[in-house]
Amino acid sequence: MIDVKLIRMITGEEIVAEVTDFSNGILTIKNALLVIPQQGQVGFMPWATVIDPDHPEIGLDMKHVIYSVEVAPEVVAQYDKIFGNNIVLPEKKLIV
Repeated sequence: MIDVKLIRMITGEEIVAEVTDFSNGILTIKNALLVIPQQGQVGFMPWATVIDPDHPEIGLDMKHVIYSVEVAPEVVAQYDKIFGNNIVLPEKKLIV
């Protein structure tokens, strides 16, 4: 299963991306999307659009990251639709 996070950069940008590694103060991501607020909703657009497609991972130095957090299941589902990762999320069941 992939690890999708919301990452807030010191520049104010918020990106949603798949985290592939974290070591030595470097957060390695791929398939990054910029979060664009739109009238009470959010949209996405590609982030770092001119990177080499044969080397899609980006290393973020943590001194440039304010936070990295889990995203809502709905965001993971939308991310999956965009990148076709075939993530299957279980339906929420209530225990009665």
